[in-house]
Amino acid sequence: MRQIVATGLWAAAVTLSFALPVRAETPSTVGSFDLSALDTSTPACQNFYQYACGGWLKNNPIPADQSTWGRFNVLAENNRQKLRTILEQAAAQPTGATAKIGTYYAACMDEQKIDSLGLAPLKPQLDRIAGLKSKQDLPALVAYLHRIGVPVFFQLSSEPDAKDSTTVIAGLDQGGLGLPDRDYYLKDDPRSVETRKVYQQYAEKLFGLAGEPAATAQKDAATVLKLETQLATASLDRVQRRDPNKVYHKYTVQQLVNLSPEFDWKAYFKAANTPAFDSLDVSIPAFTQALGKLTASTELADLKTYLRWHLIRVSAPYLSAPFVDANFAFRGKYLTGAKEIAQRWKRCVQATDRDLGEDLGKIYAEQTFGEQGKARILKLVSALETALNQDIKQLDWMSEPTRQQALTKLKAFAKKVGYPERWRDYSTLTIKPGDYLGNVERSAAFEFQRQLSKIGKPVDRQEWQMTPPTVNAYYDPQNNDINFPAGILQPPFFDVNIDDPVNYGSIGAVIGHEMTHGFDDQGRQFDDKGNLRDWWTAADARAFEQRAGCVVDQYGGYKAVGDVKLNGKLTLGENVADNGGLRIAYMALMETLAQSAARPTVDPGKTFTQALNQPSDPGKLLGAVADQATGRVDGYTPEQRFFIGFGQIWCSNQTDEDKRLRALTDPHSLPEYRVNGTVSNSPEFARAFGCKSGDPMVRANACRVW
Repeated sequence: MRQIVATGLWAAAVTLSFALPVRAETPSTVGSFDLSALDTSTPACQNFYQYACGGWLKNNPIPADQSTWGRFNVLAENNRQKLRTILEQAAAQPTGATAKIGTYYAACMDEQKIDSLGLAPLKPQLDRIAGLKSKQDLPALVAYLHRIGVPVFFQLSSEPDAKDSTTVIAGLDQGGLGLPDRDYYLKDDPRSVETRKVYQQYAEKLFGLAGEPAATAQKDAATVLKLETQLATASLDRVQRRDPNKVYHKYTVQQLVNLSPEFDWKAYFKAANTPAFDSLDVSIPAFTQALGKLTASTELADLKTYLRWHLIRVSAPYLSAPFVDANFAFRGKYLTGAKEIAQRWKRCVQATDRDLGEDLGKIYAEQTFGEQGKARILKLVSALETALNQDIKQLDWMSEPTRQQALTKLKAFAKKVGYPERWRDYSTLTIKPGDYLGNVERSAAFEFQRQLSKIGKPVDRQEWQMTPPTVNAYYDPQNNDINFPAGILQPPFFDVNIDDPVNYGSIGAVIGHEMTHGFDDQGRQFDDKGNLRDWWTAADARAFEQRAGCVVDQYGGYKAVGDVKLNGKLTLGENVADNGGLRIAYMALMETLAQSAARPTVDPGKTFTQALNQPSDPGKLLGAVADQATGRVDGYTPEQRFFIGFGQIWCSNQTDEDKRLRALTDPHSLPEYRVNGTVSNSPEFARAFGCKSGDPMVRANACRVW
């Protein structure tokens, strides 16, 4: 579903067609608090990220088939191992509840058959494009390609109406690019120029594999780059798209036709099999207008070349080895710096989770996450909610009318933990043995139709946007809900066998992060019911913007790699959430400690599980050495363990290519700055580690929004 905004904790994978993390950590480095991960030769007040993670970074180099390797990746890999076991058992006996996932996985794993077929699985679709006789038939062909998952020209889906969050409407948005972002086509720096050249060579390679002579492939690749550059020029950049008002324009169907008469929209909607509707969100009117002019002014042969390119590039990961290798060489090796492609089974687990995620996730959740786990997390969520409530009440820059609206919104937060209450029905999706590409295309068609079928219906607020094994979390402002899949609710983020400070610093900061998204630069524009509405006084809005500007300037000064800096405006929402989330997690911890024991004496046996009325074994905190008199564990105070717990969830090695890509496209800051940027704004951190004015981890002009 195209949401105006749905904000995840991290970019689990850049949206490219290549593999995900592939190596499991040893058990000694999976836990929530890892003494061996520390680098105590670096003072905490000088570089806290290095202090908390230096040992981990040294001992966990990036695997050859990865571009980034961090604690998120390790947990995701552990989950994938569990999914592999489920899928291999299902593939051996694909019956009953496991029939679809087993058949899908087995077809993906049959590399010998896939290689023997070569280009044959794609021939019917290529023939359909070749058979396009006139532009009059273009809308129907575009609808067919959209149905099988080929994102040409633009995107059509369904979305909650931004001004009426109870109703689903159709949504039309920009799209049609093969590079990660519109700026890749428009920037003139040496790396961008080089990337366009390599992209064109990549297109030539795939065209050649599809049977084109070298000269034709070269000409067609140039045509693709030309047309995509025109689309990019008409597109909004990522910073502009952060403003919900800039991506919401409700048009009648006739107004859309008048805006872009060159493209037969009614014929497209009919071929796409949409429900009847009178109005829709034309997200970027200028793009839609430019698209119509592009289709009118471009030769039919060039339009067919563009369509053929996107069909081939999207299908390449599901075809024979030459296509897979060419795809990885550009999207994996060149763009992200990965040296090798992941093993086949890892890619097949990823694909099954993507296309049949709730069938697979249901079994995963049954095996790994029960009602007790959900209850424990909901108790922690409640503690964080109480802290954020108190934080809002204490803000000295917010007036009472806005404050009351903020508190109303916070009270209305819905909490979804672990897995959906109602599982998705895949009964109409056909999965065939030995037909990998066909299964991928039918899965795309199933999802395309599932989304369109929502148009005109009430919003389903029970639906999830992530599958249960996902190592991530998100806030959805149009539903005003926070969502924590089962996949992230385990070490190093949440550990029932460790003390409160570490759990609050890790999963507590994650929960606080998602809550704070409800009040970041995007989330604050939606009210308690999820409607796009300005509920701020003018003075309070200015006060927010002033404080947000401090965050923009701070993170915009951090260097990613070479001459590339972070984009402070692009990462604003995530940075606000990191800072606010850590603060309210700390507040919640202090309240929990105050309730469990009088400070400064803290019983380390009073673990998070015990606070939630669960049995525990005092003193047995993953082998920690506790000092009952001072509350220290392994020599660290509760406050210090809180911040180390926070820092260590972000330990991550990255290739330079991945840093560059993420700095240009990812709304999240790089891990080092998610840690150092956040703690340097925290007076609580400075007190915990005895930092003084002038230390690098103490900003002279600290930023604070929430």
